[in-house]
Amino acid sequence: MSPTSTLDHAVGPLAEAGPVTVWIVVLAFVFLECAFIVGMFLPGDTLLLAAGVVLAQSEHEAGAWTLGMVAAAVAVAGNQVGYLVGRYAGTRMLARREGRILNRANLARAAAFFDRWGFWAIVVARWVPWVRTLAPMIAGAARMDNRRYIVANAVGAICWVPTLIMLGYYGAGLLDVVPWLKTATTIAAVAFFVVGTGYGLYRYHQEMRRPVDDSPADPVPAGEDQDLRDAG
Repeated sequence: MSPTSTLDHAVGPLAEAGPVTVWIVVLAFVFLECAFIVGMFLPGDTLLLAAGVVLAQSEHEAGAWTLGMVAAAVAVAGNQVGYLVGRYAGTRMLARREGRILNRANLARAAAFFDRWGFWAIVVARWVPWVRTLAPMIAGAARMDNRRYIVANAVGAICWVPTLIMLGYYGAGLLDVVPWLKTATTIAAVAFFVVGTGYGLYRYHQEMRRPVDDSPADPVPAGEDQDLRDAG
């Protein structure tokens, strides 16, 4: 059996599962990554690229664009949930003693980033994996103006989600001249996402097993700088 035939046989289930499976996975993971702490450990960027690559295998261009827009709306909704969590629960309970990611140092860095950049910090945070999840919670805890936050949230989501999905789609399309390489890329993208998700969930489990760092210092104290609340 030739390499091309072998790869086509391997990717068959992906093509048959098609857009419906891709939609379910992308929308679920985007919401989780934007709304809850577990999202810090999920391969969001890789997922979006992989979704574009898989859809390119079946030439679902219109579906890829539609998914990009719908997933962007889901990302906005997810970040709004995170904002409300931060507004009413704060960020103090997020830090873990000796946590590798969920620690006071990282929360302080994220808070300082927002102190400096305000509105644009929300937009840029979409491209920074762990900050992407902390962003809405810190903005909520800092009482950033909700209307300005929603605008920044939407701008960031529209710039982030469709860009990565279509980058994967059109990037895979460039490999049409070498069909076996396009198929191999599809398999590699999906495999990388699956392995990354498994590893991310393992890291999340390890992190959450650590005790909460309940020291009095809070990276987003009440009465945060007014510039953050009125950023923009």
